[in-house]
Amino acid sequence: MQNRMAFFSMLDNEQEPGFEARVRRLRFRIDGFLYSTRLSYYIQLSFSRGDLDAADGVTPNIIRDAMVYYTFTKNFYIGFGQSKLPGNRQRVVSSGNLQMPERSIANQLFNIDRDYGLFAYHTIPLGTPIIKVKTAVTSGEGRNAVFSNIGLAYTGRLEFLPFGKFANNGDYSEGDLEYEEHFKASFAGTYSYNHKAVRSGGQLGFSLDMPVDIQSIIFDLMLKYRGWALMGEYFNKSLLNTSSESTRLASIYYGQGYNVQLSKTFKNHFELGLRYAGALSQNPNLSDFSTSGVNIGKYLNGHRIKIQGFLGLDNRSQSAQNFRLNNRFAAMMQVEFGI
Repeated sequence: MQNRMAFFSMLDNEQEPGFEARVRRLRFRIDGFLYSTRLSYYIQLSFSRGDLDAADGVTPNIIRDAMVYYTFTKNFYIGFGQSKLPGNRQRVVSSGNLQMPERSIANQLFNIDRDYGLFAYHTIPLGTPIIKVKTAVTSGEGRNAVFSNIGLAYTGRLEFLPFGKFANNGDYSEGDLEYEEHFKASFAGTYSYNHKAVRSGGQLGFSLDMPVDIQSIIFDLMLKYRGWALMGEYFNKSLLNTSSESTRLASIYYGQGYNVQLSKTFKNHFELGLRYAGALSQNPNLSDFSTSGVNIGKYLNGHRIKIQGFLGLDNRSQSAQNFRLNNRFAAMMQVEFGI
């Protein structure tokens, strides 16, 4: 459960300040195995209004994950169903393991999110170093999509951990809560090709009047050492084989994005985090974005029980005319309780 209070103020127009008070997330998770420990399942449901992805006339989506896994060896397993694609690191990090109340603007505009299909995961130990290979062939239409045979999405991700495993899977948990005694690093790259996508973001967004091919290239890293943590992400999203007959392509956001987060976790379980993120639009009809933010967190029981306070400044510039539009100050306070 994540409960949030927020204040927003537009800095360069006469719009009144706004407040947000809501249950940001309320989720139920269950996992286990049936018949054999090799055959396992994972289910996640969401219930808060803002967490149902009900946009563009789509029925609210309660089901987030519904996966069946079969483990062949300790280093190789496959999955079938609906889950997060092996995309950018911050998106794959559970919302319960975020160090700030929300993911970055770059993630919002460029992530490839969840999809339905076949997944495969393989870990290659090389002594201390580790290589992880993650692949997926999916519908390309996102969560709980109506059946379609137009095209498929193909995703591959390669991760390299030169100094071995992070404590408590910390390469997919923001902040160094484990206080790594030895320097740990993970470097990764993802390629995704969504053939004949029918939504503006591939797996997300509004419906298109004509299908489009979407290519996403992502690089990211995670570094941790004695309470210090650095996460960085770079995105490049482009449209291929577009049709001049489409009337909705002008509303698709594509271009480049970036997100950098630096944090220090202290032994009294307080954390100071900084973020700089943004997006550079290659669509002349849409704006560039940048966000600077600072977060103070207090961990009462790791990521399961925590309090977060965030201050951010959003800059939005119209790329075609090169002037700022709707610069915004944001303040958020969020409390999380999890099991």
